[in-house]
Amino acid sequence: MDPVNVFLIDANKLFREGMKRLFENTPFKVMGEAGTLREGVPAVEAAGTQPDLVLIDLVNGGEDEADQLRALRDGHPGIRVVILTTDLCTRRLSGALGAGAHGYLMKDIACEALMQSLKLVMMGEKVFPTHLAELLINGRSEELATEVPARRKGLSQREIQILRCLLNGNSNKMIANHLHITEATVKVHLKSLLRKINASNRTQAAIWALNNGIGDQPAEAAGVSAGVV
Repeated sequence: MDPVNVFLIDANKLFREGMKRLFENTPFKVMGEAGTLREGVPAVEAAGTQPDLVLIDLVNGGEDEADQLRALRDGHPGIRVVILTTDLCTRRLSGALGAGAHGYLMKDIACEALMQSLKLVMMGEKVFPTHLAELLINGRSEELATEVPARRKGLSQREIQILRCLLNGNSNKMIANHLHITEATVKVHLKSLLRKINASNRTQAAIWALNNGIGDQPAEAAGVSAGVV
């Protein structure tokens, strides 16, 4: 993929240094950093080169941060924004969704999974803890405190859709056409789901899907929230 200019916003300087190390020898290049969103927005505005991706850890998820995030998105619609945080917080998730963030990820995510998720965001996908987003969208936010994104081994809605397509024997091209995404995106999702369920090929993935009830619902059920992966 093409180089991606990244701007980091996180109160923990040590964490920011760790992210810089993680991104070494990858397409993601850190071009700037700030401790808070309030400091980061002017820094992004003043940067000579606009970042392609902003990684943010929200301090409290309050209205002020949601407004700042919304202003950043309105002023720079081409920037992709991902929340990378420690807590599964209803307010932060709600604020991120409302302010137009493209992703909400946990800091305990595996390095490989983080890189895959960021690649998906840069390809136009949205990456959220699927089951948390579903509960929020359905007005069941009280369940967010106990719901965990590891259900079904953490498979996203898009990955479940692809598993259903595999059960139908669809090729990558057919899956891409059916889901209105590119074949490259299908391959990224397929690689991710194979890793999550410890399968080495499409046949094993289809068997796993059958054994875990993925084929028990109609295909449309996988698309509870369009664009949420």
